[in-house]
Amino acid sequence: MNSTETSERMIEGALHPGVAGELLTLQRAAYATEAQLYHDAFLPALTQTLDELHDELRGGAGLGLWQGARLVGAVRWIIDGSDAHIGRLTVAPDLQGHGIGTRLLRAAERVSEASNFELFTGHLSVANIRLYEREGYAITRRVPLREGVDLVYLRKSARADGA
Repeated sequence: MNSTETSERMIEGALHPGVAGELLTLQRAAYATEAQLYHDAFLPALTQTLDELHDELRGGAGLGLWQGARLVGAVRWIIDGSDAHIGRLTVAPDLQGHGIGTRLLRAAERVSEASNFELFTGHLSVANIRLYEREGYAITRRVPLREGVDLVYLRKSARADGA
């Protein structure tokens, strides 16, 4: 199955508290590889509880991508003035590399209607950084999180790509 075939069968929809269980399952699966990369089984995405996620979905914005009844990708963001802080872009491990992350990132930018977008990832998450740079994000700063781990912040202006 190629990326075009994969993404054509998928439907975007708003995230809401009713899908919190499915989202938590997706989030834990997607972040398991990040946990291995950083030798840290206690990443916030892995320790978030169902109740916390439910509350977050009640007050935040996000999109999910479904393939039939299966949630295969999701992205969430918070609006702060004219900025959208994009977070937790997650894709099912078996579908990573098929354009789902790109599709969700672009959809978040379009739907949020913000003037600027910011996100972060760990410095070892090379594929994530490559995706963000390919989509017009530029590294703005690198912040030490703990010994051996830096957070890389990237930013993009909607005007830069005509959004």
